[in-house]
Amino acid sequence: MILTDQARRQLDGLGRAIHFRVLGILARLEKWPQVSGAKPLRRGLSGCFRIRTGDYRVQFRVEGQTVIVEKIGHRDGFYED
Repeated sequence: MILTDQARRQLDGLGRAIHFRVLGILARLEKWPQVSGAKPLRRGLSGCFRIRTGDYRVQFRVEGQTVIVEKIGHRDGFYED
């Protein structure tokens, strides 16, 4: 699994409790494709997936056997860019 620089900065900026919850999500993504709860995204984000924990989202894409985490953040405005 690869975290982009943006995702790493976003992970580092999270509060302690949500930081550990997101680390749990990242550990689950190591076992791709045996991951439950991942939802494919549409329109401009086609080809990407998201998985959530509470009000936070982790956006990622899969290239071959590699999961690339692109974005981590709160659901408010998460899909706007």
